[in-house]
Amino acid sequence: MSMILFIGVALVLFYDFTNGFHDAADMIATAIASRTMTPTIAIIIVSVFTFLGPFLGGLAVANTIGEFVQIGHTEVYIAQSVVFSAILAAITYNLITWKFGLPSSSSNSLTSGLVGAALYALGSSHVHWGIQELFNGHIAGFMKIVTGIIFSPLAGFFVGFLIMKLFLLLFKRLSIKSKKIFVVTQYFTVSWLAFSHGTNDGQKGMGIIGMLLLASSVYSEFTVPTWVILSCASAFTLGTMFGGWSIIKTVGFGIYKVKVYHSVADQIGAAAVILGSSFIGAPTSTTQVVTTTLMGVGAGEHPKHVRWGITKNIVNGWLLNIPSSMLMGAVFCYIFMKLLN
Repeated sequence: MSMILFIGVALVLFYDFTNGFHDAADMIATAIASRTMTPTIAIIIVSVFTFLGPFLGGLAVANTIGEFVQIGHTEVYIAQSVVFSAILAAITYNLITWKFGLPSSSSNSLTSGLVGAALYALGSSHVHWGIQELFNGHIAGFMKIVTGIIFSPLAGFFVGFLIMKLFLLLFKRLSIKSKKIFVVTQYFTVSWLAFSHGTNDGQKGMGIIGMLLLASSVYSEFTVPTWVILSCASAFTLGTMFGGWSIIKTVGFGIYKVKVYHSVADQIGAAAVILGSSFIGAPTSTTQVVTTTLMGVGAGEHPKHVRWGITKNIVNGWLLNIPSSMLMGAVFCYIFMKLLN
């Protein structure tokens, strides 16, 4: 393995670490805020099932990430510059939002950074936009990524809203017995959410390393070897184990007062949306889905319970994500092309 390739793989694994670190809070925040699970137990459960997700969830998301920018027939230094730039744009945005305790989308950062770098170095013809397939009733390329970015948070809100309405119908008066059912159920729903998170977010780094191996002419076509799956799953899980307490505070305590049935509804809804997106190969943001599902759950019980001012700040942060990451991707690409040429 060349030094440049080694550094590239190390950067991807660091990205996976920051991704896991960033998103751990989203998975366990409501469980901790509802006072039904200790942070230690929650992190252990989430770490185990996050690690299993990349191995058992297939490679549909990795293939989407790795193939929507076409770098197979470009000069090596240009292809490497594009991939490095996407990684650094995502890492930079992850660290900035972590510093300020803001939920953000690692998926948006990575894909937007990749698009920004590709547009600068290669032009729009090297991006598989998927517009033609969309007219033919098939979602592919960048349109599949856009579908995951735009529709999964909306789906999370509506699914959370419906689940909360169902809970209120089934449990009109929450007795001590029903509360105990929710407490026990939460161990399963947290595990399911962590597994779905691993199946989606865990594959993004795999797709980038696959691109890097292709860019460095290690393989003649895009592929994800077993060692890449193991490395990414390990880095991702290690980041998850450390978690992010400032984001736990924002998601778990900042949107509204979370009780155990809110937490279970949020985890069920978010896991269902993320896992469904993984099956069709659409990258999603765990942060966005968990947060919007929690908003839907709160709105399903009573809209006034949701602190909409805080959610407005979160949404504003998301709106900055895509253009900021595209710009960083282009700037980093300019720097790398100067260094590697």
